[in-house]
Amino acid sequence: MSSASDGGHVPVLLTESLAALAIRDDGVYVDATFGRGGHSRAILAALGPRGTLIAIDRDPAAHADAESITDARFRFRHAWFSELPGVLDALGVAQVDGVLLDLGVSSPQLDDPARGFSYRHDGPLDMRMDPSRGEGAAAFIARATVGELTEVIRDYGEERFAQSVARAIAKAREIEPIVTTRRLANVVAQAIGARTRGDWRQDPAARTFQALRIAVNRELQQVSVVLPLLTQRLAPQGRLAAISFHSLEDRIVKRFFAFASRPFGGDERLARVPIREAALPPAPLAIVGRATKPSDAEAKRNPRARSAVLRVAERTSHPLPGDWPRGWEESGAR
Repeated sequence: MSSASDGGHVPVLLTESLAALAIRDDGVYVDATFGRGGHSRAILAALGPRGTLIAIDRDPAAHADAESITDARFRFRHAWFSELPGVLDALGVAQVDGVLLDLGVSSPQLDDPARGFSYRHDGPLDMRMDPSRGEGAAAFIARATVGELTEVIRDYGEERFAQSVARAIAKAREIEPIVTTRRLANVVAQAIGARTRGDWRQDPAARTFQALRIAVNRELQQVSVVLPLLTQRLAPQGRLAAISFHSLEDRIVKRFFAFASRPFGGDERLARVPIREAALPPAPLAIVGRATKPSDAEAKRNPRARSAVLRVAERTSHPLPGDWPRGWEESGAR
């Protein structure tokens, strides 16, 4: 996520991200979430004349912004995370020296009523990062059962009133289809009512909107898929830097880094087997430092950056097992 301030693009944790990538003059880097290009422009400024930056984003609006970068070292492709290996293959790139993931929704997306991401602006209830593919939020709400709505709102929004909200949505759609953000926000607010949230600064609809956005865009599934794919394409000493904005994303990144940085592949059962650690499969990643959060000054300048967490790992020189990373999501790396 990045933020817009005074009409300008403000990438989150910019200095920390560049340091995390340890950019080499002649390196090949990937910005897997181009957004509006703030991180990409900073990476290009740090690269030498023989360096290369490849950027992808699923949002067509990002493609339009990428066309303003005329640097010969820069390549942009409209693609989802899971399509990144194909993008690299098409460009003839076998390995890269660093990848940046800036997860979540961007401020320009939130602030555009036509995209339907925000409960603060009235607009069509869409929420797709790529409007050309998949099912929008209004269509999902129209067809989902109360059980499916409850599960999504509970699991992806961490909303304790998920069932009440789901039932209210189902009742409201019987009267009239829910096709605008304002109507959905009103339905959720009425369902939650005056019950205390423990945080009066948060809008009653915030968690439900987050949940629907994550579900519609398959955000968590895409993160789970891309992390091992990126590890496979990193050159030795290549860096993988991931910025997360809520606990669900960060949990996936943290769990994967823990799994991939253990010689036993994160399998606690294998860790208890009485064999020498040197005989275990070596770890493909090494965690670099601790999780980094925005400084107080950055959080003050850009309130949307407050929840950001940057985690970094480095590719080791050890080869990947043939079946790697089978079962990492079910591993004991929690």
